[in-house]
Amino acid sequence: MFERPNSGGENAILVSITFSSDIDQPPLNEFAELATSTGVKLVASITATRVTPDPKSFIGSGKLAEIEAMIAENEVDVVLFNHTLSPAQERNLERILSCRVLDRTGVILDIFAQRARSFDGKLQVELAQLKHLSTRLIRGWTHLERQKGGIGLRGPGETQLETDRRLIGGRIKAINKRLSKVTQQRELSRKARNRAQLPLISVVGYTNAGKSTLFNSLTKASVFAADQLFATLDTTLRRMTLPNNSAIILADTVGFIQQLPHNLIAAFRATLDETREADLLLHIVDASDAERQLRIEQVNEVLTEIGAAEVPQIIVYNKIDKLDNCPARYERDANGKINKVWLSAVTGAGIDFLTQALTERQNNATCKIRVPVNAGDIRALLYAEALVLDEKYADNGDSLIKVQISADLLNNINKRNIHGLESTGW
Repeated sequence: MFERPNSGGENAILVSITFSSDIDQPPLNEFAELATSTGVKLVASITATRVTPDPKSFIGSGKLAEIEAMIAENEVDVVLFNHTLSPAQERNLERILSCRVLDRTGVILDIFAQRARSFDGKLQVELAQLKHLSTRLIRGWTHLERQKGGIGLRGPGETQLETDRRLIGGRIKAINKRLSKVTQQRELSRKARNRAQLPLISVVGYTNAGKSTLFNSLTKASVFAADQLFATLDTTLRRMTLPNNSAIILADTVGFIQQLPHNLIAAFRATLDETREADLLLHIVDASDAERQLRIEQVNEVLTEIGAAEVPQIIVYNKIDKLDNCPARYERDANGKINKVWLSAVTGAGIDFLTQALTERQNNATCKIRVPVNAGDIRALLYAEALVLDEKYADNGDSLIKVQISADLLNNINKRNIHGLESTGW
């Protein structure tokens, strides 16, 4: 039995099989980008067509022989499959090829492990890794004695596996407990934003569509942005002031990808809460992608899976600088709302159209309210339901409050007809 390395090898072979029954096969070039992001050197790729996967080794004996020859010729350390393999298939492939084998989920998990930076992001990645590993423990111990059956006949390998499963189970419980606290903290922050009536705008889209670059351009933040898949994993929230002086919270989220592993969706559910609870989604699309419509559909599928399908969207076609004769512009829907914006986050062209769209969608505005001394309940209501920006006091004791408030709340306050209550600057 070969010795399995502690980390991914340097030389890798990509395997991508087209099945007649699979209409959503992820493209090989995208998988090659994923593989390169892990740090491996791609020495060859193998493609084939089959009707259905082989239940034991996923591919046929002919392709197995071809891969074996390539492994020997190129000193390959790892074989990467652009598919989801069962634990048994991975184990059988490693035994036959005498080489480490990783499926699509394993590759994405490796990238996430490298890119996670925040405390909760690292916890979420570790949770996904452990859940993935828990079904594949046996393959790492095939050189040890197996259980023979009966008391006194259980080998050390079985004992080790039981110990590992127990340790992994305990670690998963500990991580879930910590993540529950993170979720509670996020919920408290969300309630605080709701009290202040600050709308949450979540930036979503296919990975490498330019979400973080656009986020930085809008908020003047310094979130890491690069031309690579999954450059950003951790959710970042920043306050943004619109031209009408109203404020919003903009959230940069993890990018989506075709056939995103279910373990990752489950692990990042706390992070994706920012998407599900958003008042508006900025769906960023790479305008230069020939399959951009397919990417939109794939992102919408993930949004449906996490319960965010009903959140209103503005489609933002980014990277128009890579297209010929594609000016910055916006389009309106049947109700007169801006629902599509064409821009370039790199050059800044069209950013003003996006801020215009956000301003039109924003129902809050900033005004000054004079609250009489005998209307303490109004003052308390403003602090509870609106965003108080500043407060001063008149000579007679009246409160002069600068506040960001919704039109509905202001109308309700004005309907009370309290003597001395005034609002200006709406």
